[in-house]
Amino acid sequence: MQTAIRAQDLTKSFPHKLAVDHVTFSVEQGSVFGLLGRNGAGKSCTIKMLTTLSPISSGSASVGDYDVSSQPVDVRRSIGYVPQLASADIDLTAYENLLISAKLYCIPRTERRERIREALSLMGLEKSVDLLARSYSGGMLRRLEIAQAMLHHPRVLFLDEPTVGLDPLARHAVWTRIGELRTRFGTTILLTTHYMDEATELCDHVAFLRDGKLAGIGTPAELCAALRPGATLDDVFIALTRTQA
Repeated sequence: MQTAIRAQDLTKSFPHKLAVDHVTFSVEQGSVFGLLGRNGAGKSCTIKMLTTLSPISSGSASVGDYDVSSQPVDVRRSIGYVPQLASADIDLTAYENLLISAKLYCIPRTERRERIREALSLMGLEKSVDLLARSYSGGMLRRLEIAQAMLHHPRVLFLDEPTVGLDPLARHAVWTRIGELRTRFGTTILLTTHYMDEATELCDHVAFLRDGKLAGIGTPAELCAALRPGATLDDVFIALTRTQA
C-alpha cells in the first residue's frame, strides 16, 4: 500500500517549549488516520508542520510524493485543510465561497461551475447553494468548509477537530460525508478529535500524543485489546494521555 503521509522524528521546538518531540508515523493512501490527545499535546502543531503552515525544527515529513520542507508549494497543491476555527465567509453564499476557493486553487474557468456543483452535492448542500452562509447551522458550515477544501480534488485532507461544537445529528452528517470522500475519491484523511466514538467510527489507525511525544499507535481495536478486555477508546485515551506524576 502506498504511503500518503510520512513523519520521521518530526520535531517542533519553541524557545521555552518542545511542542512536538521526535514523532514518527505513516499513513496509508486512502485511509483515515486519527491524531489524538489532550489539549496542548501537539496535535495541531503537527498538522501545521505537515501542511507547511509552520516550519519543521528537525526531522522530516512528506505528503504524497513531496517533501514538506523542500517542496512546500507542491504539498499545498496536493492537500486540503480545514482548521479548527471557522474559515467560511458568512456574508457570502455557498456558491460565492466556493467560487473564491476555485480561483485560489487555479481551477480553470470552464471547470469551476461543475466542480462547485459536485462539491456542494457531495456535502449535501446543493439545496442551500444560494443562501448566505450566516443562515447555515454549525454542521452545514462545517460541511461547506470541507467542500471548499475538497474543491481541487486533493490527495490528502487534513481536518482539525471537524465536529467540535456540533450536535449529534450534525456530527453524524459530517461523518457520513467524510466516508463518502474516502469511498468516492480515495482521499487520505488525517483528523484530530476529542470524541473517541468518532475516532472509533472513522479511523483505521490512531496515534496518541502526550506532551508532544508519541504515546501509542495502532488500530482502535488493537489499542483497546492491549489495554484490557472490554476496554473502549475512551479508556485508552485516559491510560495513554494521563500526565505522569
